[in-house]
Amino acid sequence: MLRLALDGSEQSYTSGSINRAIFLLSVPMILEMIMESLFTVVDVFFVSRVSIDAIATVGLTESVITLIYSVAIGLSTAATALVARRVGEGNANQAGKSIGQIILISVGISLLMAVPGYLYAEDILRLMGADAGVIQTGTRYAQIEFLSSPVIVLLYSLSGALRGAGAASAAMRSLWIANGLNIVLDPLFIFGVGFLPELGVTGAAVATTIGRSVGVGYQLYFLYTTKNAVSLKWADFVPDWAHIGSILSLAAGGTSQFLISSASWIFLTRILAEFGSDVVAKLA
Repeated sequence: MLRLALDGSEQSYTSGSINRAIFLLSVPMILEMIMESLFTVVDVFFVSRVSIDAIATVGLTESVITLIYSVAIGLSTAATALVARRVGEGNANQAGKSIGQIILISVGISLLMAVPGYLYAEDILRLMGADAGVIQTGTRYAQIEFLSSPVIVLLYSLSGALRGAGAASAAMRSLWIANGLNIVLDPLFIFGVGFLPELGVTGAAVATTIGRSVGVGYQLYFLYTTKNAVSLKWADFVPDWAHIGSILSLAAGGTSQFLISSASWIFLTRILAEFGSDVVAKLA
């Protein structure tokens, strides 16, 4: 049964043993959650060979990026709930429409965070207590990370949609692909190999963004080419304001819940930043 949970073969979750359905859905979801937390771990592992300021850059930036994660998790929760409902009703067209509206919302909200994050990255690092060395080293890293907000949010929200459609293994594979690329590309961009320049900590942001982008590309490809539980069409991307309102209402609860823990982490990081980059680096 473990092989069935991982290989992504078509399964029926609305009939048969409930324990079997829970196992088939939960295994890839657990692995997916592990993969979602691996990006920062890999980045810190490689940039630790650059400098303390590089590690502090990742730590300070990621603490602020948790606000984006909160929005992404809220949208992911809404996507899972709505798509699962439509799939349970046997309405593939409405499931596709829900996914189309979720993609619109994900892109729209993330752009509202990406643009000011990019423009004020240096000020954000300074506000977080970064010293001059970290600001000089990490501003470009922070800019790229904030600019990649649409990819971050889509990776979460589309994973939620895939889980709702009963394709949790596809969501898991998208994170495997994204993390695999990040692991391979991190040292290439950070240290420079062949024709690739040595970018330092900025290279970690480039590698992570490429990995996440390819992961999102795989998710979209899967949704477009798989015509079982969902049917995604171009018409699904036409804004439906009533549908959008329902999605935002569902997402608000999950986002608010995670915003509390995100704010706590940001305040903790800000306090520790007063003691220098060494302390922030150890926290990361």
